Amino acid sequence: MKRYHITIATNVLLTVVSLMFSSCSNNSSLSDAYGNFEAVQVTVSAESAGRIHYLNVEEGSQPDSGAVVALVDTADLYLKKLQLQSQKKAIAVRKSSIESQVAVQQQQKQNLVVEKNRITRLIADKAATPKQLDDVNGAIDLVDKQMENINTQNAGIVEEMEIVDRQIAQVNESIRKCYIRNPVKGTVLNKFAEAGEVAAPGRALYKIADLSVMELKVYISGSQLPAVKQGQQVEVLIDKDQKTNRKLAGVVSWISPKAEFTPKIIQTKEERVNLVYGVKIRVPNDGSLKIAMPAEVNFTARN
Repeated sequence: MKRYHITIATNVLLTVVSLMFSSCSNNSSLSDAYGNFEAVQVTVSAESAGRIHYLNVEEGSQPDSGAVVALVDTADLYLKKLQLQSQKKAIAVRKSSIESQVAVQQQQKQNLVVEKNRITRLIADKAATPKQLDDVNGAIDLVDKQMENINTQNAGIVEEMEIVDRQIAQVNESIRKCYIRNPVKGTVLNKFAEAGEVAAPGRALYKIADLSVMELKVYISGSQLPAVKQGQQVEVLIDKDQKTNRKLAGVVSWISPKAEFTPKIIQTKEERVNLVYGVKIRVPNDGSLKIAMPAEVNFTARN
């Protein structure tokens, strides 16, 4: 009976020791930090109101940067542009008429100057009177005043034409905004509208993100901070199956300049600490990485 108790005690001791070694082994295999993959997502919105003629994107498609992917109705803007162009033509006709009047007055003044010179010579020969010279000078002054008045009218017409030109430029800008251009090369994540629907300024049409390089955001404690540098090569682990991980290479692209309280969904090496620092790691995506996918990181490679 005594031997039986000794055997039981021995077995319990061996089990405890085994668990201790197992625990130590598990702790040593823990990664330095944990987090989830992110991507910069851009929501593309309409800038004008009207019916959507076409929206050539689908979820999963990869439009090029700058490609025209949608068109909002431009009929009203086009008619307004035609109206302004007709108004500009009418102003141009008035401007041409004013310029013709200026040419007539200039020619009339030249004729009067010639007459003035002739009368001046006749007065020297006592063949004309000073009154004739005064009459010619008065006529020249009158022409100058008429030309001044015409030039004032012409300045008003030029200003009016510039106003119309600015209005046409404004309409052209509004028409340009009706053509929706894809801002970045990436993958369409969500589509929020369809052709035939009515768009309004600010209405989201689709969401796109560049998934060629993903960012893994993790949190580290203050004690880990000295071992992490921007530009540092790190080891990233993602799930390969239920028991094994797949290793990827990453580069530390950003380290938070200030501490923050530990997010509830994030684990750290020391379980939970009061203050942590955010770290972003850029990882090239071969197509297997997805937004919000969990991952682990080791700042020093492990066997």
